Amino acid sequence: MSQVSIRDDEVDIVIAAIEPDLTSFLEEWRAIFSRFHLIIIKDPDVKGELKIPGGFNYDTYTKADIQQIIGPSNAATFSGYSCRYFGYLLSKKKYIISIDDDCIPAKDTKGIQIDAIAQHINNLSTPATPFFFNTLYDPFCKGADFVRGYPFSLRSGVSCALSCGLWLNLADLDAPTQALKPELRNTRYVDAVLTVPARAMMPLSGINIAFDRELVGPALLPSFKLAKEGKFRWETVEDVWTGMCVKVVCDHLGYGVKTGLPYVWRKERGDAIESLKKEWEGVKLMEEVVPFFQSMKLTPAAKTAEDCVIEIAAAVKEQLGQIDTVFTRAADSMVEWVQLWKTVKTRT
Repeated sequence: MSQVSIRDDEVDIVIAAIEPDLTSFLEEWRAIFSRFHLIIIKDPDVKGELKIPGGFNYDTYTKADIQQIIGPSNAATFSGYSCRYFGYLLSKKKYIISIDDDCIPAKDTKGIQIDAIAQHINNLSTPATPFFFNTLYDPFCKGADFVRGYPFSLRSGVSCALSCGLWLNLADLDAPTQALKPELRNTRYVDAVLTVPARAMMPLSGINIAFDRELVGPALLPSFKLAKEGKFRWETVEDVWTGMCVKVVCDHLGYGVKTGLPYVWRKERGDAIESLKKEWEGVKLMEEVVPFFQSMKLTPAAKTAEDCVIEIAAAVKEQLGQIDTVFTRAADSMVEWVQLWKTVKTRT
């Protein structure tokens, strides 16, 4: 397949506002974000009015909007960083890019500011190659190509449905690792993009991602909630669960997932020791979750992302529900999410 042309008006940038004052964050991103439409979702638990500088094209949504559109009983689904999913739900654009509000533009090894949006768009607009690994990374990147021995029948690639960016400074480590190595910072900038091979699972981080909403939007879902889940990224495994769901969907439907560039610079936030108390449940449950997703096979009847999520939810309830009730709740939430996605879609 050939490269797809993506226009600025086909992109929504979704921002989860965990703090009310977005002035500093948006000023850092002004040169990059100002060309695009922003969807800003205020965490329902955040107090105070949002502070947004002028010069941006944006829509904001608050707790009142969430309750009005989906009802008070479902509002808790969109607490903390999960409020971003409300933006995914309401967007009418084909492509969504989401960057956490504790991140600013990073610089490459030459000190040049990285345009994370342009790189995500490039990742999504060029084919992915999940069925045969190219050892020279993404063959569609400038200066790269397919290596000797790569089958010509696979060189056209497939649509890239998900682009997973990375982070400099505060890496997205789990709470146990961060608590054990509190001084550890990621300073390695690797100028590379690669396609995650088919059938290989990965721990998605919602900090810096982009995706094709029409292809896999319903698979980016807020379903896996820990009993003592906190608001900071390392206090939740919600996006990790989501990543395995969407990867299974991509593998089944024949889409690709890329990881690597672009980088963002992630600021300091949170207390790893306190977060460990909240995330430890999730760390243990991952030992059950990963083998489950690795062995997941969907039926030929699953032809859309919605179909795939419903099948995954049924398997979660049947195979994991007996291990812990958190899985039963996750399965129910997945079904509710698909129903909500379809309901909102029919309104627009």
